[in-house]
Amino acid sequence: MQRLRIRYSRGEEVKFISHLDLMRLWHRVLIRAGVALAYSEGFNPHPRMSSAAPLALGITSEAELMDVFLARWSSPHSFTAVAVQQLPHGIEINQVYNVPLIMPSLQSQVRYADYAVQLETKKTQQDIVSAITSMLSKEQLPWRHQRDTGPRYYDLRAMIDDLWLIDFRNGHCTIGMKLRCDSSGSGRPEQVASALGFEQYPELIHRTRLTIDTNN
Repeated sequence: MQRLRIRYSRGEEVKFISHLDLMRLWHRVLIRAGVALAYSEGFNPHPRMSSAAPLALGITSEAELMDVFLARWSSPHSFTAVAVQQLPHGIEINQVYNVPLIMPSLQSQVRYADYAVQLETKKTQQDIVSAITSMLSKEQLPWRHQRDTGPRYYDLRAMIDDLWLIDFRNGHCTIGMKLRCDSSGSGRPEQVASALGFEQYPELIHRTRLTIDTNN
């Protein structure tokens, strides 16, 4: 058996596909490509594929990670060559490499997610820099998030590792965010933007990096 880790991009064309449908899409792609997938045991076998940190709908990414277990060995180059021929527009493979079978699950290794968040604003550049500085200086930021099951209360500041201004021009800005993404919770870029004083939902949320703990 072999374990391959795939880093891929998810563009505008597929940003509204749910995580479950995306995994089904990958399964079909690999079947069509003739990849010898490994399956779970039992009465209802499932392909042994797992994603690092599922994206919410409407978010693009250049840093998605997925582990695929193969029943027969394949070089990363050969795997990529056959898989890319079956991929739809909007998904691109950036890198494929081997990882040890005994490593913990990919999901358990994720620690942070980086985002570039584009926003329309009437704020000045200094206003934005000041809001970021003020946010990072806080020790706590009580937050209320309304879910279908009811309100959830937590410390939003604990979800934020770093914030920075990437770009500012013509009534638009792009803010970089490094947010926690682990078993204790995941920071949501749109909530951080709201906490910074932006009233409108971001024009674009793009994930740029996933930080994993390979020593776990």
